[in-house]
Amino acid sequence: MGNTQNTTDIPEDEDMFVTLNMDDGSTVESRILTIFANGSQDYIALMPLDENGEENDSGIVYLYRYFEDSQGNPSLENIEDDQEYESAACMFETLLDESDES
Repeated sequence: MGNTQNTTDIPEDEDMFVTLNMDDGSTVESRILTIFANGSQDYIALMPLDENGEENDSGIVYLYRYFEDSQGNPSLENIEDDQEYESAACMFETLLDESDES
């Protein structure tokens, strides 16, 4: 697990959303939970919403690599490496535990 750098918390009163284009051609509306760093890589945690725009009951969270270009335009990339995914998931869980304590 790497060091946290530049954790970006999304204010609860300012929910931000993104529409994901899935591999099967479907789209999934998701709420941005946080953007965080694990080592030198940024990641984004997304909560997929159900058909009514509500958080899913199962607690599913999607993790992606997060990048911004020189103009600040965001892009997401799948995490292909299992070890990298586990490391990012562990960091996200640590951030959740810390936010629950405050």
